[in-house]
Amino acid sequence: MEVALNNNTHKLLSKIAINDGHGENSPYFDGWKAYDTNPYHPRNNPSGVIQMGLAENQLCFDLIEEWIKNHPEASICSPQGGFDFKEIALFQDYHGLPEFRGAIANFMSRVRGSRVKFDPSRIVMSGGATGAHETVAFCLANRGEAFLVPTPYYPGFDRDLKWRTGIELIPVVCESTNNFKVTLGALEEAYDKARESNIKVKGLLITNPSNPLGTFFDKDTLKTLVRFINEKNIHLVCDEIYAGTVTNGNEFVSIAEILEEFPTICNHNLIHIVYSLSKDMGFPGFRVGIIYSYNDTVVNIARKMSSFGLVSTQTQHMVASMLSDNDFVDHFICESKIRLAHRHEMFIGELAEVGIGSLESNAGLFFWMDLRRFLKEPTFESEMTFWRIIINEIKLNVSPGSSFHCEEPGWFRVCFANMDDETVMVAVERIKSFVLERRMLEIKTKAMAKNKKQCWQNNLQLKLSSRRLEDIMSPHSPLNSPMLRAQN
Repeated sequence: MEVALNNNTHKLLSKIAINDGHGENSPYFDGWKAYDTNPYHPRNNPSGVIQMGLAENQLCFDLIEEWIKNHPEASICSPQGGFDFKEIALFQDYHGLPEFRGAIANFMSRVRGSRVKFDPSRIVMSGGATGAHETVAFCLANRGEAFLVPTPYYPGFDRDLKWRTGIELIPVVCESTNNFKVTLGALEEAYDKARESNIKVKGLLITNPSNPLGTFFDKDTLKTLVRFINEKNIHLVCDEIYAGTVTNGNEFVSIAEILEEFPTICNHNLIHIVYSLSKDMGFPGFRVGIIYSYNDTVVNIARKMSSFGLVSTQTQHMVASMLSDNDFVDHFICESKIRLAHRHEMFIGELAEVGIGSLESNAGLFFWMDLRRFLKEPTFESEMTFWRIIINEIKLNVSPGSSFHCEEPGWFRVCFANMDDETVMVAVERIKSFVLERRMLEIKTKAMAKNKKQCWQNNLQLKLSSRRLEDIMSPHSPLNSPMLRAQN
């Protein structure tokens, strides 16, 4: 009866509403569910699951809290800022507050070392990077058309770009043999396969810096990508939401810098940037997503579409106040890089002590951990088996590489910036204990095998000795001859 009711209910709903395109059946989200049902707490639940699957930046909240305390006028809900309440609370069009767009353009520039300027008139707001990506997809592609995406890539792209738009994502396979770098050969191969399958490729989507790798593209690679999309006459969408998490000075290169330095390298109408304040500032709850396009038509269309997911004017007002304070912004960016670098180096250093390595990286809120040697077999089935051990026994929510469409089993993404130092050390000790216990078990198993082999060899020697004695004492043995007995 219940099944019949469910089927009848489904018939009353849209196909989008009842399909599984949101992707919540992925191990990436299953790890979150395991954490939600048994969350770690140092006192209330010390044996719970530690959340290491959430790319969230909590390392500089003290700086933000201090600024808010010193600038009560930034909030329309305070006595100091209340005189702006009526103006902010009343209707605002979907262009966004001018001071908000100006502050965002300023922040985007300063995060990139002030080596490039952004035009506030090209800033289109959206409800987080999720909404920004979907809006861009709606603008650039029709149902059934596709974007190329280098692997491994963020699992949420399957939801953000595909679920409601109906577009496809074609993986560009990258391998550990060259540290997962994108090559022209891999791009061409993915493009040709799509064409052979009669799939029209409308663009290339990259995450720079990469989620989950924690690496970023060098200038030569970016130039290769730009030339590729220009030759194919397809779009390039650059997700740069981790631009401010790069810990090595000014090495990060934005696609905006390539266009400024090489203005004739491609048709600028093909280039689009997605940004947000979720990662660099640690404001995922504010849902501040940004589309920055060099295409006037895309800017206009995206702005109309943004009315479905605007940022509240109260949030715009506060963000504009904070990000217009250049002294605070510069101090925050610098301090955030220092703290992220310290946490990253501490974590990978502790794991290296027990022989766990990771891909060399210096960006993002995570690292790409190499656990291939712990798999019984180099298969995704073994990866999932080991992942369940990590979740259920070690009690850590790390994300398996297969959920990021990685082509090689045994890689895992570990987020390190969403917790305090004490929780980090608990997580590290759990990993170390597991590795040492496993190592002792291996030593014991080898010792038992060696003893078993030694016993087998001893038994074999004893049998051979007994056989030789039987041969010696047999009636046909020379020792038993009458002549020899007579001599004795």
